[in-house]
Amino acid sequence: MPASIKDVAKEAGVSIATVSRVLNDVDVVNEETKKKVLEAIDKLGYRPNIVARSLKTQRTKTIGIIIPDISSQIYPEIVRGAEDVANIYDYNLMLCNSDLDPEKEMEYLRVLREKMVDGVLYMSTSLEPSILELINKLQIPMVLIETTSKEGNIPSVTIDNEKAAFDAAEYLIKKGNKKIGYIGTHEDAVNASALRYTGYKKALLENNLKVDDKFAYFGGLKSQDGYEGMLSILEKDTVDAVFCASDEIAMGAINALRDKGMKVPEEVDVIGFNNIYSAAIFYPKITTIAEPMYDMGSVGMRMLIKIINKQEVELKNYVLKHELIERNSCK
Repeated sequence: MPASIKDVAKEAGVSIATVSRVLNDVDVVNEETKKKVLEAIDKLGYRPNIVARSLKTQRTKTIGIIIPDISSQIYPEIVRGAEDVANIYDYNLMLCNSDLDPEKEMEYLRVLREKMVDGVLYMSTSLEPSILELINKLQIPMVLIETTSKEGNIPSVTIDNEKAAFDAAEYLIKKGNKKIGYIGTHEDAVNASALRYTGYKKALLENNLKVDDKFAYFGGLKSQDGYEGMLSILEKDTVDAVFCASDEIAMGAINALRDKGMKVPEEVDVIGFNNIYSAAIFYPKITTIAEPMYDMGSVGMRMLIKIINKQEVELKNYVLKHELIERNSCK
């Protein structure tokens, strides 16, 4: 039969209340008594009843994480950063994959609320009004990762997607490219990747280059989108270079160019976004904008735990630094 809190109290020679204070990290217990209680817990192999504790404290020491696409190489690295911090503070994680479906995201938010999670790290495909309305209604402590709300009222950790895309497009321009394609999310989408098209356009206009719709393809962020997008652009005109809103898009675009008998980077420069693991081993190795994915997860989790414990958060919206990584897909 598993040891109870009463057994621990008897073994340590203290009251049940003292054991409870130690388990809940209340400072009034002196170090010597605390040591005896912890030794008794270890000796008896005692594990607190999480359900009973949560009913009393209204805390479950569980945090929900919603990701859009578990098959993407971006999110496991973000989750790893979040998990490492959660482990330090003894929080458990509940991972939810929304399959890029806003309705599924909303259902997961409701489920996590019912499961009484203490907070949510939320990586949304689209912060549409209906989702924001539900977030406000549920009132769960939350931090957005890789995206922000338009009003900036929900704590977030991201990079400056517009500036990062601007840097990528300007890098292509400085290499002498004038006909620069874009494959990625449309700027009207309510998510971070949409800002990459805004940055691309801004770079072209500030360098006196025309923004032409025939050089743009709007879709998702997967390799198939890159392949189809590249073929669609080539049907209308040739390009000197293409800015891809994700590394997966870049891989698909390169394969399409290869199938058309065009060489990268000899004939077309290709730049990606994210710096996923595969970007460094794909052929040719992809020049890309690196997001600090692990840091986004770890910083977001630290913020969320502070919010849960009603501690002061230094910044409400963290903007981490991006970096342009030069490889072999640009000449």
